[in-house]
Amino acid sequence: MSGALQARIEAELASPAPEAVRALAEALAQPGDAAVLYYGSTLRTGDLSGILDFYRLTKGPHRRGPRGWVERLLWPEVSYHEVGDLKAKVATLPLATFRRAAEGRTLDTTIWARFVQPCQRVWSAEAASAEAAAQAVTAAVVTASRFAAALGPAKGPALAFWGALFRKTYAAEFRVETTDRADTVVGHGEGRYAEILPLAWAVGGVAFTVDGQDLAPRKAGLPGWTLPSLAGKPLNVLRILKAAFTFDGAARYAAYKIARHTGVEIEVTPFRERHPFLAAPGAWLELRRRQRELAAAGK
Repeated sequence: MSGALQARIEAELASPAPEAVRALAEALAQPGDAAVLYYGSTLRTGDLSGILDFYRLTKGPHRRGPRGWVERLLWPEVSYHEVGDLKAKVATLPLATFRRAAEGRTLDTTIWARFVQPCQRVWSAEAASAEAAAQAVTAAVVTASRFAAALGPAKGPALAFWGALFRKTYAAEFRVETTDRADTVVGHGEGRYAEILPLAWAVGGVAFTVDGQDLAPRKAGLPGWTLPSLAGKPLNVLRILKAAFTFDGAARYAAYKIARHTGVEIEVTPFRERHPFLAAPGAWLELRRRQRELAAAGK
């Protein structure tokens, strides 16, 4: 891809990240990696006391053997790291797989729904890898914009399309955040989202007209939402089950996320630490009970 959209995305990717974040990314990078992308809530807010989210994109394919077969079906591989005062969740997958998902060639929504949001390329192996990562992120923006056109109103301001998209993708995934989170995501970059939507539609072949601040996309030929929506929760549940066996520190990470997004503190007992898969149903029931108690108390 080339032109105004990729230039806009490249500028975001190349924007300076905090030195602590760059140093952490360099420490996380391993031989054979292509690039490390930093994204998520801590990038939006600048609050590094939370968990920093990274994607490690590797040059090579998935591993061989049974573990590699599982990775091909249920990527990415996820790990939790604490380096100094910083905490990080790292998702690892081949750059080629990332690009395929970013282009919308899978039923999975997680890549393009996340990387249409601002991100930074905080480490890359060399110029070619940096460029390949930029192209993949640009593809994610284009894919997300096409779904935004399909899910948004017949006519409206750019933010109405992005809001509709994020509400649908949050609802489709098995997440502790509510769909109201969509408004928070868009609210952190209203001007940015308004700017990139027509650029992405132009690249993605979405015909549209402009009437003042309103955009009206032609709906014909846009991607359907039924299959991605139906696949969203099952894919996320399978990834959670997989993480129970492959994600070191899964219980501590899950408890942190639940407390951060719901205000409910879930105790990480020794049993939950050792057996997160077996403990998950009980923890989930405890969360729902505590939420009902808080709602009844009017909090």
